[in-house]
Amino acid sequence: MAYLYLAVAIIAEVAATSALKSSQEFTRLWPSLLVVTGYALAFYMLTLSLRTLPVGIAYAIWAGLGIVLVALIGILVYRETPDWPAIVGMSMIVGGVVIIQLFSDVSPH
Repeated sequence: MAYLYLAVAIIAEVAATSALKSSQEFTRLWPSLLVVTGYALAFYMLTLSLRTLPVGIAYAIWAGLGIVLVALIGILVYRETPDWPAIVGMSMIVGGVVIIQLFSDVSPH
């Protein structure tokens, strides 16, 4: 169940972060409400996942997947193109999360 909570937290955080640009510095109502609601839901669900997941592991997954998903939304919605160093860096972050999940003793398997 902890990973389900964490997945919802990540999705909510990615939606909120992606809406920040559309909120135009909180001058547009609906994107601004999405930002506030998304972050509130994200942090609540993260706290639920921390009942059983170690905070470092949960945060590594949160950060790694969040970075990649927000970058993908940037590409698809805002037509932002990351350069090769950004792609390599994001790939290394994802690789780190995979290594933690597969080989760390503190990560519940």
